[in-house]
Formats: sequence, structure tokens, C-alpha cells
Amino acid sequence: MSRAREVRVCVLRTAGTNCDYETAYAFEKAGARVERLHVNRLAEKPAALDRFHILALPGGFSYGDDIASGKVLANELRHRLEEAIRRFQRDGRLMIGICNGFQVLVKAGLLPGLKDMQTQATLTNNDRGRFDDRWINLRAEDSVCAFLRPGENLYLPIAHGEGKFVADKTVLAELRTRRMVVVRYAAPDYGPARGFPENPNGSLDDIAGICDPTGRIFGLMPHPERHVEPTHHPRWTREGLQAEGDGLKVFRNAVSFVRRDG
Repeated sequence: MSRAREVRVCVLRTAGTNCDYETAYAFEKAGARVERLHVNRLAEKPAALDRFHILALPGGFSYGDDIASGKVLANELRHRLEEAIRRFQRDGRLMIGICNGFQVLVKAGLLPGLKDMQTQATLTNNDRGRFDDRWINLRAEDSVCAFLRPGENLYLPIAHGEGKFVADKTVLAELRTRRMVVVRYAAPDYGPARGFPENPNGSLDDIAGICDPTGRIFGLMPHPERHVEPTHHPRWTREGLQAEGDGLKVFRNAVSFVRRDG
């Protein structure tokens, strides 16, 4: 794909999606041109995906999480849009899945992506057996991910009931070895998490987000789109305004990557 001055983002939505406007706003603030597109419209004309540099699967409760979180939309990617998604991957374009979108990418086999569209991990019920809505610290690891760099730590909200990342020991070892663990839940000083609430769901190895081996597909449970403005911080009136919200760097890095390498 040739170098593009205008970075085009597709925010895919469906029944139950509820963070598409926020995700679109975050990418627009980062300098991209965004189109919110319903999955049914894309399934009618899958080649429409070729217009975009970045595919974003936002948070929400797609199809009400009636079977399992993200499962129905994951099946649509696999069975209605497989050819378009594979072409998008081959062209080296970027994908991000946030919260429910992360669940979709994992259940569609796009993450961790160690085997071609095969499910090798899951996101399951939080250890506390309840929906959790709170702000957490994330430590950005030394990863191959295009969306974050080491040391770009984040303070972001989570809002999920099925966010516990689970994989077998072989997959976890490969994620570490191939630098595919992008963010981990952390203590307030960004050291290792010390159980709940620093790791809010019991994710193995404190994993909050991973990428595929290329670093171009990224999924995370916390919501960067909900902290792109400094006034999004829950304590800004007491602690003062930051220059920008922590989550904005995720979207800016993606847009810069496409402009540089896309």
C-alpha cells in the first residue's frame, strides 16, 4: 500500500456496539479520517474494506454478548468477511480491538495470530464473577506493537465482565518470547500488579493487551478512547489538567505508523 497523507479508518459497528463514536473521535483527534460502517453494509461489499488503512473494532456488547462476549461478531468476520480480512492482513494494514473488539479478535483467531485464524486464547469471566468498571494503570512492555512503545504507560478505564485473558503455558511463553505482550495491568507506580484491584479480572501474567507477531493487530481490554481529553481524567479538577489524555497516544501512534510505513 502506498504512502498515504490521509489515513482512513473504518470503525466497524453492529447491534450492541456502544463505543463507536468515542473511537471515531479519538482517531479524528489523532488526525485520521474516519467512517463508521455497519458490518452488514461491509458484508454486502467486502471490497469496501480496501479503502481503509486501519480497521477498528470498538467496545460495547456486540449482539448483547448472548452466546459469549464477541463470539457472534467474530463468526461474522470468519464466515462473511474472511477474504476481505485476509487481504487486509496481507497488505500489512492495522487492526485494533478494544474491550469487546479485543474479544472479537481473539475469538476470530486474529489474536494472538500464532496459527492462521485459529483460536489459541480466550477472554473469560472476571475472577470476581461480576462486571467491573474502574480506572487502572497499564505498563507498556517492550513489544513489536505499532500502537504503543515501551514506557508509554497508561491510566485508563475498564468496563467489562469477561476480561480475564487465558491461554495455555505454551502460548503464554511464545507471547513473551516474541514480544507480543503489549500492556500489563500494573501498580500505581507501574510496577507489577499485586492482585485485585490492580489486576481487575485475574488475567494470566497480568496481560491486558497483546498483538500478533507482526505488531499490526492489537487488542486490549481497557478503553483508550475514553481518555483522550485531559478532562476525561477522573481527578482532573483536583490534580490539574494534563496536556492530553493518556489514551490518545494509542491512536496517534497508529496514524503516524501508517503515514510513515503505510
